[in-house]
Order: sequence, then C-alpha cells, then structure tokens
Amino acid sequence: MTHSRRSSSSARRGTLAKLPTTIWLPAPDDLADPPAGRVLPDWALDKLRAQFTPQPSERSAPLLRLEINDTRAGMDARSRCTPPRDANAGPCGNARSSVILAELHPDTLPCAPLHSGYGTEERGAMDDGWPGFFHRAHRLLRADGLLLLATRQRRDAGHLTDPLGLLIATARTAGFRYLQHIAVVHGHAIEARIAPAPPDATTPELIHSDLIVLSAVRAQ
Repeated sequence: MTHSRRSSSSARRGTLAKLPTTIWLPAPDDLADPPAGRVLPDWALDKLRAQFTPQPSERSAPLLRLEINDTRAGMDARSRCTPPRDANAGPCGNARSSVILAELHPDTLPCAPLHSGYGTEERGAMDDGWPGFFHRAHRLLRADGLLLLATRQRRDAGHLTDPLGLLIATARTAGFRYLQHIAVVHGHAIEARIAPAPPDATTPELIHSDLIVLSAVRAQ
C-alpha cells in the first residue's frame, strides 16, 4: 500500500490475486512505529495473537517468533528467537509449534526466483537462504500449523520491489498452502482518516507492511 497504489508485479498478481487482501488499521491510541528490529507494531502483534492463536482450551496456542535479518549460510544461528509465553512449550526449536511468526528484514527478501539445491523433500532443509528456511519451518510446525510472514517492500535501483510472489512460491515448494494476505497500515487514526507514518525513511511512500498466512500441509 503506497500513496499512489501502483499495480503489483506480475509475479505477485499471479499468486495473490486469488484471495482478497484484509486490511488492519490502528486504533487512535495505537503506536504506529514498530520496535527496533521488528516489522510489526505492537498493536498488530496483539491483533495477530487474538486472531491466530486461540484454541478450544482456555490457553492460547504457543506463538514462536523469529526475527530474520540475513539469509547467509548459518542464518538460523543469527536469527533472534522469542520462545512461546507458555513455559511448557519448550525453548525455540525444541518442540513442534502451532504458530510461527517470522519477521523478515526487507534487505533479506528475494529479487529473483529461488531454487532448492537438494530437492523438495526433507533434504531441502539443508539449503541455505529461503528454500532451506521454509523446509525447516515446515518441520517445526504441527500438521495444519501456521507460518506467518511479516515483511514489507524495499527500494531497489530506485523502485519498490514486491517479493511476496517469490516468497509464496518458495514456501509452496516446501509444503505450505497460501491462505491469506493482510496489509498492516502504518499510521495514526485521526477521525475518519489515517495520517501516514512510514516505518522506513528510505521508502516514505510505503505506509503498510505485509503479513502472509501459510498453512503447513503434510502428506497423508
């Protein structure tokens, strides 16, 4: 979502046009800026917990949070991990999760199609970069667990890049189903309008982040 609302790239149109986009707007008292190192503001994280972690029991499903700032070899060791609030859920990576939120720094996003060097099965977890990440995330999730990707566009050679189609295509190869696209608006609500509050000074026309909802599919 930019001020000019230009059309998306062909890769994105082919992948995202099949399902409608949901828009999340801040309340008047919500802070617009995300904390350092994060993509989503706190109000959006609270909304995410309310929408995607409830379960039939009184306790919410554990939410495993990852902050990914690079995709070089060994990226898992450098990704910041916030374990679930549930003390019985185990630390990061030690047990299967129901919901994983990965906040992706815009500089890590792909600008060309990605391919696995090890195939589409479990061997794909050995890949570097995004192909390996999606395979490893799939192994961490329970059947029908959710992977939530939070990111935003970046400026590349003077233009905003839109990598969502490439990310979703790579996730599908690893065994995920695309469910939903949510646009998280960055701004302040003033009566009946939103005063923009861009999260990055290098992209002042960009006033939203993207939240992609994926479901882990397991072979029967």
